[in-house]
Amino acid sequence: MTTHRAERADDHDAVRRVVADAFGDQKVPALVDAMRLSPAWLDLSFVAEDDGGIVGHVAFTRALLDTRRALVDVLVLSPVSVAPAAQGRGIGSGLIRWALEELRASAWPMVFLEGAPGYYARFGFEPGEERGHRRPSLRVPAPAFQVLPLPAAQEWMTGTLVYPQVFWDLDCVGLRDPDLEQVERALGVG
Repeated sequence: MTTHRAERADDHDAVRRVVADAFGDQKVPALVDAMRLSPAWLDLSFVAEDDGGIVGHVAFTRALLDTRRALVDVLVLSPVSVAPAAQGRGIGSGLIRWALEELRASAWPMVFLEGAPGYYARFGFEPGEERGHRRPSLRVPAPAFQVLPLPAAQEWMTGTLVYPQVFWDLDCVGLRDPDLEQVERALGVG
């Protein structure tokens, strides 16, 4: 049976392995490591356990929404990782639902992400631009830029998402050519 909980300090190595295996490279695990050391890290990091081992991970970090009225602290959901052997069993979906439910009672007004619209719509995410927000980079395909307003959101909170510096330092914002061109072609945009 899969259970969910907040990540603990002794989980870091297991989380790093899950992230590396899920993404098949070292760029995303390096992002998680760097986020842990950055001011954007909030300890809003959650894991899914199955048979006593960590099989899934999701992190939320602090970002800014540059609105006309003020800078607003918001969250970015990134990354979501599921161990390859556990994929296709609903572990990622269950972990995201559980984590978002934990955040609903908080003072955070919204959660942003870059991801597949068909997948994240099931959690209530909507196209960010349709809600009056601007992407942090033109390398983020418009359909992939999504937002989930939480109960603390207010109507005036629209603006440009500003990612934490660590995302820029590790070049983890949007997609680079030719990946961006391929995604945009598949989405019929660009």
